[in-house]
Amino acid sequence: MKIAFNRLSRNAPRRAALLIGALIFALTLNSSIFGQQINPTPDKSAAPKKRPRIGLVLSGGGARGFAHVGVIKVLEENHIPVDYIAGASMGALVGALYATGRTPAEMEKLIETLDWDELLRGKPTFDNLNYRRKEDRRNLPGAITLGGKKTNLRLPSSLNPGHEIGLVLDRLMLPYGAETNFDNLPIPFRAVATDLVNAETVVLKNGSLAQALRATMAIPAVFAPVELNGRILADGGILNNIPTDVAKEMGADIIIVVNIETQLGDRSSLQDLVGILGQTFYVATVENSRRSLRQADFIVAPDLKNYGTFDFTAGKEIVELGYAGAQQKVALLKSLALDDEDWQKYLASRQTKARPSIEPIPEFTAIEGTDNPKAKRKIERKLDDKYENKPLDENALAKDLTELTGTERFDNLGYGITRRDDKSGLLVRVYDPKERTERTTLLEVGADVNNADTDDVNFNARARLTFFDVGGDGSEWRSDFSLGSRTLLASEFYRPFGNTRFFAAPNAFYEDRRVGFYANGERQAEYSFQTAQIGIDFGFSASRNSELRVGYSIGNLKAARRIGDVPLVSGLNGKTSFAALRWNYDTRDNAQIPTRGIELRNSLNYYFDAPGASGKFTQAESRINAFRSAGDKTIIFGFGGGGTTFGARAPLFQQFTGGGLFNVGGYGSQEFRASNYLSGGTGALRETFALPPYIGGKLYLGGWYEAGSAFETFNTANFRQSVTGGVVLQTRLGPIFLGGSVNERGRGRFYFSLGRFF
Repeated sequence: MKIAFNRLSRNAPRRAALLIGALIFALTLNSSIFGQQINPTPDKSAAPKKRPRIGLVLSGGGARGFAHVGVIKVLEENHIPVDYIAGASMGALVGALYATGRTPAEMEKLIETLDWDELLRGKPTFDNLNYRRKEDRRNLPGAITLGGKKTNLRLPSSLNPGHEIGLVLDRLMLPYGAETNFDNLPIPFRAVATDLVNAETVVLKNGSLAQALRATMAIPAVFAPVELNGRILADGGILNNIPTDVAKEMGADIIIVVNIETQLGDRSSLQDLVGILGQTFYVATVENSRRSLRQADFIVAPDLKNYGTFDFTAGKEIVELGYAGAQQKVALLKSLALDDEDWQKYLASRQTKARPSIEPIPEFTAIEGTDNPKAKRKIERKLDDKYENKPLDENALAKDLTELTGTERFDNLGYGITRRDDKSGLLVRVYDPKERTERTTLLEVGADVNNADTDDVNFNARARLTFFDVGGDGSEWRSDFSLGSRTLLASEFYRPFGNTRFFAAPNAFYEDRRVGFYANGERQAEYSFQTAQIGIDFGFSASRNSELRVGYSIGNLKAARRIGDVPLVSGLNGKTSFAALRWNYDTRDNAQIPTRGIELRNSLNYYFDAPGASGKFTQAESRINAFRSAGDKTIIFGFGGGGTTFGARAPLFQQFTGGGLFNVGGYGSQEFRASNYLSGGTGALRETFALPPYIGGKLYLGGWYEAGSAFETFNTANFRQSVTGGVVLQTRLGPIFLGGSVNERGRGRFYFSLGRFF
């Protein structure tokens, strides 16, 4: 009995388990039968097969980020779904375009049609400046600019404030408004940025898409940082260029990384300063990238070794390399592909969340980003109410905002659509930091170098100091300084009359300039012409391209010998007074090397007094420069001018002169002089290659013909001729010209100049 009992106790648990299992099966079966829910064929709609969620991580890398478009194209062609996107810098831009419903074809077209030179130029183009800022650009083409308050002047925070590229982002993301949950996009999206104050990664997941993209793309020193939600944000690639951790936090089961980072170089890349600096930056960030890559399931790394961060004009080629790089991994990636039916369902679900392009009709205009009342008033005056209660003209709005930056009172403006009290409104954003919008002072510093003769080089260190709003809104006190071959101290107080275009401008200046005198083609003497003068002008700013002035000036002129002796000049000094009428017009697109537009400078002076004059006399002068593009790389130009003293003999100080670059360059500067003159010429410039916009601009080969004469009577005119050729390079310090001229007598002159060209 004891043994039997023990065997029963050992088998009891097994029997109990079998009994319980049978009971559960019977109950389940009965429930199905009684509910009549038996179906031998599985119902896919009732129980869809669950697939892993796929996250796409796009790294930053400037222009190399165009490769992301090629990779996305391969994913689409192979029906590989993307459920989440995380990106940094350019990776965030491409990711946002894809997340908001753009196709690879649309992204390719966008890359090819954008004018990257304009977007990366930094300063507003010359034709977007107001008239006084155009005068600044002509005065110092390559100035180093400091701004701020009178006692606290600072260099800019970047080479490019980001205004132009920001307007592109505003346009692309306009349908998604000012307040968007990035989880509600067709593909949930995240951008990463770097908090420069707290040294930490910031994940951007709601708010304005355009603002998020401005922040993540703010490459330090290249683009200005963006203030967002109280943080100063810059390029997300600084701390987290491959944000795999962000994609995982979003819910991704599988991570696809597209890595377009520049790879570490070998010993041969450490031979110069640029190579060492570049390698240092990569070394500082590579460990973060390696850590991120360890979280990836698939890595696509296109071969981009021949392209750098700023090769934006090579977009098509970089997209193709991204496509080729993804094709190499397509056999592995296909394991994630959907069949045709599921792919179409995926696309349909994505499309339901996409917002089509909109043509909003704003009912009001709001301004954010500044509390400065003067800054707000300037924007309100410019925009007025012309964008309210009608379809928004984005091209006109972008031009108005760019023209506002052309006043030098703003660096970076943007726009979007907002809603308040169930109304749709135009939101204008000021992206400048508070210190920038409160700027009252501008100091521009530069230099120009040129050789008037082969053995005579002129060098001038120059500056322009401008105080804004010192006598009311819109007023300016502007002073110029030059030390070197030419001494200049000049000042003007510009005061508009209320909100009109009329103004008054009292002024004063002192100038000491060197003037050469020639005989038989040889420099015989050099004199110092000194002018001290005060005056007042009244004028009308007809447009941003034109200004009309009438004024009166009085002063003293004096000539002093420096080298040699010319009897007609010695001891010449005395009072000068005159009334002047001046009209200037300028539609060029660049202050120094325009591709289009004309410049007209016209003056009519009536002299009451002038040293050496026998009585009152009148003078008039007109000059024109005209430019036109002939194809993508050629500029055709013409120039000319004429001046007359209307039959009187002009005294020495008021004589017209000829000779020098663009004034019959085969002769010395001011080699011939008289009471009247005529001159002109024509030529062409041909672009040979271009530097990255953040360094400079284009290199041109050029040549031109010119002729001119200074004469007392037209029948005694001797029209001299010359041919000039050389190279001119645009730089951030101004254009550099190197060339030479030959006149009709076979005499030649060599020219070098920095700071000015036309």
